[in-house]
Amino acid sequence: METISIDIETYSENDLGKCGVYKYVQHPDFDILLFGYAVDGGDVRVVDLASGKTMPEEVLAALSDETVTKWAFNSNFERVCLSEWLRRNHPEFFSSYSVPGDTVGDYLDPRGWKCSMVWSAYMGLPLSLAGAGAVLGLEEQKLKEGKELIRYFCVPCKATKANGGRTRNLPEHDREKWERFRSYNQRDVEVERSIQERLRNFPVPDFVWEEFWLDQEINDRGILLDIDMVENAIRLDGISKDQLLDAMKKITGLENPNSVAQMKQWLSSRGIETESLGKKDAAKMIADRDMDEEVVKALKLRLQLAKSSVKKYQAMRNAVCRDGRARGMFQFLGANRSGRWAGRIIQLQNLPQNHMEDLEQARGLVKNGDYEALAILYDSVPNVLSELIRTAFVAAGGNKFCVADFSSIEARVLSWLAGERWRMDVFVKNGDIYCASASAMFGVPVEKHGRNAELRQKGKIAELALGYGGSVGALKSMGAIEMGLTEEELQPLVDSWRTANPNIVRFWWDVDRAVKKAVKQRKPSVLRGIRFECRNGMLFITLPSGRRLSYVKPRIGENRFGGESVTYEGVGGTKKWERIESYGPKFVENIVQAISRDILCYAIRTLSHCRICAHVHDELIIECQKDASLEAICEQMGRTPLWAEGLVLRADGYETQFYKKD
Repeated sequence: METISIDIETYSENDLGKCGVYKYVQHPDFDILLFGYAVDGGDVRVVDLASGKTMPEEVLAALSDETVTKWAFNSNFERVCLSEWLRRNHPEFFSSYSVPGDTVGDYLDPRGWKCSMVWSAYMGLPLSLAGAGAVLGLEEQKLKEGKELIRYFCVPCKATKANGGRTRNLPEHDREKWERFRSYNQRDVEVERSIQERLRNFPVPDFVWEEFWLDQEINDRGILLDIDMVENAIRLDGISKDQLLDAMKKITGLENPNSVAQMKQWLSSRGIETESLGKKDAAKMIADRDMDEEVVKALKLRLQLAKSSVKKYQAMRNAVCRDGRARGMFQFLGANRSGRWAGRIIQLQNLPQNHMEDLEQARGLVKNGDYEALAILYDSVPNVLSELIRTAFVAAGGNKFCVADFSSIEARVLSWLAGERWRMDVFVKNGDIYCASASAMFGVPVEKHGRNAELRQKGKIAELALGYGGSVGALKSMGAIEMGLTEEELQPLVDSWRTANPNIVRFWWDVDRAVKKAVKQRKPSVLRGIRFECRNGMLFITLPSGRRLSYVKPRIGENRFGGESVTYEGVGGTKKWERIESYGPKFVENIVQAISRDILCYAIRTLSHCRICAHVHDELIIECQKDASLEAICEQMGRTPLWAEGLVLRADGYETQFYKKD
């Protein structure tokens, strides 16, 4: 046996969507119902485990045999489920890849597994079996009735008189449905194999599979949660919400002041008409000096009530495994255009920042459940809980976190690709790019806490908003007006930044021409180590790392201004598969973010001997012993890959017992 394609159907009382697969399999009632498989491209077989059938021993042995490649669509699900099932039912066939002190011991080694969902993602296809099959136009399509069958057999059911009060549907409760479920399981294996067959001329490079296995190891390891703090944060949030609602009721006299309709009516009765009560609109009304004092108080209370911080704590409670760790937080190649990771479950990629000087004191009060002290010492309990979310992630006893991240990684990559020399010199000297940018834009020296310091903010917002072709609209989206810039200043700011960065501007349109040449003329071209080519209905952009970005069914279209643009099919802003319009600066954004992701991957491989337990954007969180050297970690993380000669990298970090934004 060389390969085996697998699809399983499972049952658990834990909600997979809320808790993730690692917690899902830990429920005592978790079980595998059907095991569909095909060996070495042969016929698909279905083992009906729920009806008492047994798995062939050669298949059981293959599950922990690294020399046999296991294929599945979203193989993380199959691997984690089979890890738990094997340990419970056939421990003699289970073997882990853990070493003493690590926390991956409950799981099969990912190095024996490959994932056709990863392959689909690498080709720019949807991250669902049905979606990938539909885009590829496969003859074998996922059976549409699957969702209904999964609801029937794979999750608890409501007890009714009609079903005899049972809370679970078994095969004997509907034999006809069960036979259809077996067919559904078989079809999924067939579709998964068809995807492999359709994509066989575009294999995933071996180094990307290596990255995937490291990703799976990080997901298996998980990150420890201070669950006492989490539980108290949820409880304190409930107390806070009750008190805020009571205070709003006293001011407004409303039965439910949290209702948008009721609040709008109350404001209208005071002569205030508003389309929205969103955060920005409420803040504008609060800032109005002529606004009635009671209205301001009510709106401030409403903003505190609108804090959704507690949802993160609830997600932590839902996901925490029996050893106190949260697992499965990262989706490999989850970002469709760049191949960056996407967040799952707790969503570490969008945690609120913390700015409190007395973070540790506030954290101690929450951990101890001291609401009275919090309410006395701080203006807003919801704000405190929001700023403390990161601190719920903690290092295990006797260990510490070393948190290291790249400094201005996208600005460095963009400068290197475009050959913007003055910017690269700033990075060589470890200078402040915001000050340097402002200095280049306005022709005067700018120092962070010295001469012309007031210009640094303009340099910063220009750097953040304008690197990928952004203009006045991008500055506004970044909050330029709220930062005190006037409408009249915005276009001159755009012009100044572009004048100061001519090579970057030139690079945008060089990329635009290279893409259009590939799509229109079907001729490949190479620009600064990046290859652009079209073949087999795909646009490929091969990065310096050797990884490819894939764009499905590219063609030349017309943009909203009547000019020529490139369009392709992908997952758009609506989260649906659609035709997307793009142009040079947007492709540059994809390329820069993709290269930044590849650099992070290089750092993960360099530091794979460390216990990386999480990563957030360009930051690694490593759980290590107290004597581990942060300086050595930052030095290793900051090494430039061989394929990025001339790129200047820098990694900085800090040590902590709990995660935070330093």
